[in-house]
Amino acid sequence: MSTLHLGLEGIAVAESKISSVNGEKGELIYRGYWAEELVRDHCLEEIVYLLWYGDLPNPEQSKTFKAVLAEKRALPDYIKKIIDTLPKTMPPMSVLRTAISALQVPGESWPPTIEQAMEIFAKAPTIVAYYYNFIHSKPQHEPDKNLGHTANYLYMLQDEKPTAVKVKALDTYLMLSLDHDINASTFTARVVTSTRSDIVSAITAAIGALIGPLHGGAPSKVDDMLDAIGSKENAEKWIREQLEKGERLMGFGHRVYKTYDPRAAALRHLTQEIADYDLLLQLSLDVEKIAVPLLEEYKPGRKLYPNVEFWAAAIMRTVKLPRELYTPTFCISRIAGWSGQIIEQAENNRLIRPSCIYIGKRPTTPSHHQ
Repeated sequence: MSTLHLGLEGIAVAESKISSVNGEKGELIYRGYWAEELVRDHCLEEIVYLLWYGDLPNPEQSKTFKAVLAEKRALPDYIKKIIDTLPKTMPPMSVLRTAISALQVPGESWPPTIEQAMEIFAKAPTIVAYYYNFIHSKPQHEPDKNLGHTANYLYMLQDEKPTAVKVKALDTYLMLSLDHDINASTFTARVVTSTRSDIVSAITAAIGALIGPLHGGAPSKVDDMLDAIGSKENAEKWIREQLEKGERLMGFGHRVYKTYDPRAAALRHLTQEIADYDLLLQLSLDVEKIAVPLLEEYKPGRKLYPNVEFWAAAIMRTVKLPRELYTPTFCISRIAGWSGQIIEQAENNRLIRPSCIYIGKRPTTPSHHQ
C-alpha cells in the first residue's frame, strides 16, 4: 500500500552534491560553499563552473570557460526565423521554451553532457534579447565575445556596454538564482532525464514548470504590488485590505524558508549599496517594515518574510530591465542549475515513477481473471 504525500512534501527523490537549502536556518549551500559568500568574490561563470564540475576554477580554467561560453552565444539563423514567425503577443517565457526546444546540441541524446549544457546556457540570453528587440522593433546586437555572460546580456538589450555597477548587481542576482535544491522545475527536469530523454527535452519541460504562477513570475508582480500601494502612507491600509481578503502579498513567504531568505538578504544589502535614489526602492524598504509585523498579526506563527523575488525586483529595476523580462532573466540563470541536476541524475539514474492512490469506483462484477 502507498502512503499519500500530497505535493511530495517531505519526500526525498534523489541524493545531490549540487545545492542544499535549510529553510529553518535560512541557509543555501552550493557545492560546500555558502552561496551568499561565493557571490562576493566570484562571477556568474565561475559559480556555474563550480556547479557543473564540482570545484571552483583556477584563473586559467575560468578564462577558458568564459571564452568557450562566449563562442557559443550566437544564434543559428533557423532559431532567429522561428522567433520571427512567432506571434508578437506570445509571452516571453513561451518564446524561450519554444526556441530552446528547437536547439540542436552536440553529441548523442544520452547521457547529457556539460558540452550540451554550455550550448543551451550560452544561447538562452541571446534568445531573450533577440525576442525582446524583435517585438519592440529595436536594433539587434550580436553577442560581444569580449564581455562576460551578464554584461553581454545587458549590452544586447540596452544598446550600450553596461557599467560595472549594473553588471555586479545583475550578476549577483543570477548567481543566487542558479540552483535551489529540488523545486518544482528541477524535479521536472530530473523526471524527464530519468526516462533517458535528452537534455533539451528536460530543460524545455523545466521551463514549462517555471511558467506556472505558483513557481515563477513573482518579481514582476512585486513591482505591480508596489505600484498599487503607491506610497508609505497607503501601505498599511492596502496590506491590511489584502490580508483581510485572504490575498497573498507578492514577494513574502516561501515554501521552504521559515526565516529571512539568505538570497533576499544579500540582494537587499547590495541594492541599498548601489541603487540611486529610487521611489520604488524606498517604498520596498517601507513595505518590508510594515508588512512583516502585519503578516505575523494575520498569520501568526507562519514566519513570513521577504523572499528572493521581493528584492530581485529591486535589483532588476536598478539595472533597468523591463518587467516582462524578469522571469526570463531568472530562467537564463536557472538553466545552469537544471543542467547540473540533469547530469547528476543521469550519473546514477533510476526511472522516477511514483504511485497514485486510486479513489474511484470499483467495477460491480468480478474480474474475468479471477
